[in-house]
Amino acid sequence: MEIIKQLFPGGVKKAFTLSYDDGITQDKRLVSIFNRYNLKATFNLNSGLQNEDGSFVINDFLIKRINENEIVDVYREHEIAIHGLTHLSLTDITKELMIKEILEDKKNHEKTFGYPVRGMAYPYGTYNKTVFEVLETLGVAYSRTVNSHGKFDLPSNYLEWNPTAHHNTPNLMGIAEKFIEEEFNSLGIFYLWGHSYEFDLDNNWKVIEELCQYVSNKEDVWYATNIQIIDYLNALDKLKFSKDFTFVHNPAALSTWIEFNETSIEIKAGETKILS
Repeated sequence: MEIIKQLFPGGVKKAFTLSYDDGITQDKRLVSIFNRYNLKATFNLNSGLQNEDGSFVINDFLIKRINENEIVDVYREHEIAIHGLTHLSLTDITKELMIKEILEDKKNHEKTFGYPVRGMAYPYGTYNKTVFEVLETLGVAYSRTVNSHGKFDLPSNYLEWNPTAHHNTPNLMGIAEKFIEEEFNSLGIFYLWGHSYEFDLDNNWKVIEELCQYVSNKEDVWYATNIQIIDYLNALDKLKFSKDFTFVHNPAALSTWIEFNETSIEIKAGETKILS
């Protein structure tokens, strides 16, 4: 009996990804930490607020947005995603305004960064069925919630992608140790999210520094942006197996990996691979 399991790129079963919101000046320090440890992140920006007027105050602490003329350099090598043109709660506005908030933000980011922007994080974490319908129409491939679950499950609904943990989650390092030390029988994702200004508010930059150092540069972990994970999972779903499992065809534009009878196999883009 053939045993077939899905694998991430490189034949691994673990993936690590990060998601941070609002495009604020503390992201510069955060990006430098991610880059130092060769990590990939997704940054969710509000293009209508990416200027001095977009500043806001929390607990008497002034939080400033990164200037428009800096953002391309700051976020180079990372993914940019939608966070709403002006960060409105999508469940509290008309459908017409919802479309504007998403579509205009998408268009602005694409003009600035020069590639299709297909991901999102919900402003204030709010969404409903109508939001899902609009996102599907506008070509949004996934959207992150704020509903941390403490697990490494793959998203069952890409438009309701629940992260593993916020960086202020109690026992964060315990979750990280479980992710790194345990063997996975199937694919698992450690998905961390937050806002970089929180590190200044809470005076706890050491939390993210220690976590990144601990989880980084492991041979059995794939480090990817949110959209890289979604695109790869979609490519896995497109694999076509023969009825007797003697060969498999990969119609996608990405190489994919599977475990066939305990052997890791790469199926390159467009390739038909003999399995036995």
